[in-house]
Amino acid sequence: MTEADIRRRYTELADVYIQMFGAAEHVDPEDLEFLARNLGHCDGTVLDAGCGPGHLTAYLTDLGLTARGIDLVPDFIDSARSNWPNVEFAVGSMKTLDIPDRSLRGILAWYSLIHCEPAGLAEVLTEFHRTMSRNGTLVVGFFEGGEVEPFDHKVTTAYRWPADEMSRMLSTAGFVEVDRSRRAGTDRVRPHAALAARAESPSQQANWLDVNLNSTGLRHR
Repeated sequence: MTEADIRRRYTELADVYIQMFGAAEHVDPEDLEFLARNLGHCDGTVLDAGCGPGHLTAYLTDLGLTARGIDLVPDFIDSARSNWPNVEFAVGSMKTLDIPDRSLRGILAWYSLIHCEPAGLAEVLTEFHRTMSRNGTLVVGFFEGGEVEPFDHKVTTAYRWPADEMSRMLSTAGFVEVDRSRRAGTDRVRPHAALAARAESPSQQANWLDVNLNSTGLRHR
């Protein structure tokens, strides 16, 4: 699934999507609390990557954060700019962020990774890590499942991820999980999970590897 395909499908459904999801009131209060708990302390810029209609970017701004949003879909960005003219929004791709290295204090990717194939997800997470300052916080929300598998989403093909497997993907990209939230599915909604993770610097990753190799004895083999 290419970014052009995803943009086209969401553009076709933009008006309905904005009406159904384009306000913080449509978000589960537990999820808003999770965002506040893990991003509310950020003392620099927080990027809402795949911000959709911008409602969570605005929520982060209301927490007192310096937040900005990007999305592939111009209709979403137009709506966000109209509703929150004092917040910065731009059309952009998560794969190639126009952001300097180590400049962000936080990134929110709330259900914006669900259409990434596994190899593509690794690419995006690596790009997130490039832009994140040391100990910056990444929060991801996604559909949880017993295994990594595609399914027929109303917009276009999406993926379920076990929370532990998503955590492993974050670790491979240079993040360390610090918090998680899970919610069982119902007859109306799919199972949900969210993870918060701290960005490690290359030196921190090397130290972690040394400690683990030494503890297992692999360093001396």
